[in-house]
Amino acid sequence: MDGSFRPSADTSAGPPAYYRGNEGSLVSALKTLLFFTVLMVTLPIGLYFASKAYIFEGSMKMSSSDSYFYAAIVAVLAVHVVLALFVYVAWNEGAPKGKGKDD
Repeated sequence: MDGSFRPSADTSAGPPAYYRGNEGSLVSALKTLLFFTVLMVTLPIGLYFASKAYIFEGSMKMSSSDSYFYAAIVAVLAVHVVLALFVYVAWNEGAPKGKGKDD
């Protein structure tokens, strides 16, 4: 025994335990990111056209040029809401879910 380190012959053990624990959180983070990406693309565009056609031109009988302006405001507000929700979810994603005090 010369004191040299010999790697184990058992290479089928897989990744270390710390890696396996982070894999679930990585998948969760990617799902969250994908969800908010889809929401960021679809919600403002959908609200823009829906509010323009049904609310501003349909119900309020605004002109086309006025409805463009107000529908754009609705879309910008939707972007801000989605961003705020993403920050809230991302901030609380890694937080422990226990109730009560930690003494």
